[in-house]
Parts: sequence; C-alpha cells; structure tokens
Amino acid sequence: MKLISNPVFLTHDTGMHPENKKRLESLGPLSVTQIEGKKEHAELLHKPGYIDKVREVCAAGGGHLDSDTIVSKNSYQASLDAVAATILASQTGDFALVRPPGHHAYPDHSSGFCVFNNVAIAAQKLVNEGKRVLIFDFDGHLGDGTVKYFYNSNKVLYWSIHQYPAFPGGGDADEIGSSEGTGYTINVPLPPGSGDEIYMDAINTFLPAAREFKPDAVALSAGFDAHQHDLLLDLRISINMYYKIGKIFSENFTNIFATLEGGYNVDLFPKCVHNLIDGINGDPLRFTENATDSTMQTYYEYEGRKNLARQLLSKYWKNL
Repeated sequence: MKLISNPVFLTHDTGMHPENKKRLESLGPLSVTQIEGKKEHAELLHKPGYIDKVREVCAAGGGHLDSDTIVSKNSYQASLDAVAATILASQTGDFALVRPPGHHAYPDHSSGFCVFNNVAIAAQKLVNEGKRVLIFDFDGHLGDGTVKYFYNSNKVLYWSIHQYPAFPGGGDADEIGSSEGTGYTINVPLPPGSGDEIYMDAINTFLPAAREFKPDAVALSAGFDAHQHDLLLDLRISINMYYKIGKIFSENFTNIFATLEGGYNVDLFPKCVHNLIDGINGDPLRFTENATDSTMQTYYEYEGRKNLARQLLSKYWKNL
C-alpha cells in the first residue's frame, strides 16, 4: 500500500478549522498522483441538486455548506478529486490521502466537514460491479452518512468502532441494519476513556463476522481521531493500535484500500498514517508509545454494549 495524493487537496481552504491543509502538509512532500475527478462519480451516491449546490457555493467564492463544513472556491474540484482518488485506491490497493473527508456526507447534504462520501461512492461502484464490500470505519466518530446509505444493503458490511456518545449521534449497538441489510451493520460504541485493550477486544470480537462475510474488497475509512491526544474526542488509543489494525487486516483479508477521514493532531497524524500503512505492508513498526488502558467502570460499560451487539448479530453470523 502506498499513498495517493495531489496538491489539489491543499486548495480546499478551510482557514482556522480543525480539518485544514496542515493535516496533509504534516506528512512532508508527497508524490503527485494524476487524478481526474468527475461529476458522474459523485452521482453514484449524491443527488444532482446537492452536487450543483456545492459547485455553486464554491463558484461564488465559498462559504458554509452547513454549520461545520466550510468550502472555498477550489473545494468543488478538490471534492470530486477526493472521490476519484478513493476510486483509484480501490483499484490499486492504496491509501487515498484526501481532503475533504467523506463519511459524514449524505446523498443530499454535507455534514461534519464532509462534502462527498468518498468511501461510500467507491464501495457503491464496486457493488455495481458485482462485488461484496466490507467497510471498516475506525474513525473515532460514526460514519453516519455511510451507514445510513448502506443500512438496507446486504452487499456491504459496515463495521464501525467509535465513541458513543459523540458527534454525530447514533451508532448504538442495537443499530444492526434493516430490511435485506439486517445484520450487515456492526456498531461497536466505545465509552469515552476507552484505551488499547478495549479497542483490541472490539476488533477481535467482531472480526469473525467480517471474515464470514467473505468480502471481495475491504475499504478502510481511516480516521485517526481515536488517538488519546486528538483534539475532538475522548478515546485513548495509542499510535501502536494503527499498526495493529493494518497488520490484522492484511493477515485476514485481501484487496484492501483506504481513504482518509479524521485525525486532527498534526504532530501525531503522520505517525498514525505511517503505522497503519506499515502494518498493512508487513513492515516493522515505525513509531511507538506506551500502551493505554481503561478504568474498570469504562470496561464494564463497554462489555455491556459489546454483549448486546453480539446477542443481536449472532442471529446472522454463526461465528459470533
């Protein structure tokens, strides 16, 4: 796995905002990948009226699409290119290092810094090609736009480990999908203060269901804001965990790709990204810090939520 990026993602100018260009700049000079964003890609998920709204707001110089999501004059093209880069990553098995992120975006509106839903669009394109897709969303926030879009689908297994309660709301253990998609949403809501041992248990507990799904492709919605020193959440995982995520997924699945979501501590952001990629590539762990743990109260609360999810999902996955 290598990084896919382009200077266009730095032209999405959000000013003094948590999701800003310093996130990508913190990685230093990046190789330039040729990317051609097209409106037709966005139309795989988003309504034409919403796409036109984004284009018009950007053409007028930018502004707020919603209370949290800022765009500038170049953000429309950057958003289309973020989608195209994620689609390219799905074809090459790479990491789309993009801005703006996507997993909060809905078909008809933006949310949570996200304009177009990069991972959901790439997944839908794969579904249209007859493939089954596992989306593992390890951003510390629920990808509400992604889970909502695939909530009725049995072609996509959406698995999220996230803080609860937290923005954007939802993502409780009893939300497991509906209609044909019942059982194909796995929410693992972590209490604030959850550390490495809880996070690893959350992966190991539900990994058998993801394996049983037998995906043709695995999409990582790669957010790094569950780190203990991130600015927006209260989870406590270490940078070591991102290496472990990469290693576990590379040992259990093929055809893995990733696209960037959150992660707002620019001092730690590069270490998290490199650890994930090194874990996937089977390279040595590059950056380490002391492992974190959780209070007994936090662990007991997590256990209750985990057991509810297992009870409900075991009807659909024999290995749970």
